[in-house]
Amino acid sequence: MNLADMLTYADIGQLTAMAGRYQCDCKRNSKHDLIQSLLILLGSRDFMESHIRSCKPEELRFLNTLLFDERSHFSPEDLLAAAKQASFDRPDGKDGGYREMIGRFKNGGWLFSGTSQQSKYLYQVPEDLKRRFLEQMGHFIREKVTCSGEPAVYRAEGDLLEGDLLLFLRYVKENEPELNQEGALYKRYQQGLMNALQIPEPLLGKGGWRFGYGRACEHYPPRLALLYDYARHRRFISEEGYRLKLTAPGESLLAEGKSERMIQIFFFWLKLYKGAVPNLPSIVYWISKSAGEWVSLSSLVEGIGWLVRPFYYDNAASILEQRIIRMMLHLGMIRLGETPDGPVVIMTPWGMEAATPRRLPK
Repeated sequence: MNLADMLTYADIGQLTAMAGRYQCDCKRNSKHDLIQSLLILLGSRDFMESHIRSCKPEELRFLNTLLFDERSHFSPEDLLAAAKQASFDRPDGKDGGYREMIGRFKNGGWLFSGTSQQSKYLYQVPEDLKRRFLEQMGHFIREKVTCSGEPAVYRAEGDLLEGDLLLFLRYVKENEPELNQEGALYKRYQQGLMNALQIPEPLLGKGGWRFGYGRACEHYPPRLALLYDYARHRRFISEEGYRLKLTAPGESLLAEGKSERMIQIFFFWLKLYKGAVPNLPSIVYWISKSAGEWVSLSSLVEGIGWLVRPFYYDNAASILEQRIIRMMLHLGMIRLGETPDGPVVIMTPWGMEAATPRRLPK
């Protein structure tokens, strides 16, 4: 439902609280006057821009979380969890601060109770406010991103990840490589596998912490770890004893010579990294909206980094550059170039298409 519909169903208490917050000049005992005044104010061209600029970062992250959530209704517990997640750089320690934030959005016309018996204890965001927020948030982020000229040389991996999945499976079939006590391929097999792939990576050295980005990230560099986890998820490979072997589905895929669709690998990546980067779909979306042309990587990190929650020893900048943008390069979603002023990036047409969630308000 849109804002006008939700205002109609709202009780006069909520309408009065909203009018008080926005200092509306209307009769507070007339529901009709309250609704008309609020519609004029909240529907004005300047409201959304001024609202976004006046919000604290955690408040924008809270709204961003709700807009990119696939659910249309939220329980009080859902809202509290979203508020806590959004306030990672302002530890509250008590629920009071989070509840106050939720209360401000209720009184601000962003959250309304459901209209049916089943949904009266659930909350939803008006669809038209979602659309306008997305538009203005895009402007807000792009203001911080600096455009650049096209670099003389750039790197693009296209659909090479699809092909490397088949090469990975073929290597497993032909070698049945050995696994060590920790369940990882021995280094000689890892190097042999890298030699077989179109895009090799340096093997991991000793030391350092590695967890949160899939099961295989502990043993392999990021691109190979994604291939390994995806192949295991699709049951193309199996770990039998101390050998890595191809399964019947893996044999069938190789025999057909058909590669997996990149969109399937992309969706799997979103789920794989969700624990470390809960709002990954929205970050990918905002990157796509900010890098439709060549932009400097440093300014992109500055423009979007505040949306990224640090994860243990990974700060926001390293997550954005190494865990997200680098993986988007491997997924064929961006091109990465180099200029005298530093690295630059641009979305690919396929990346632009994939980055827009299917349930996002149109």
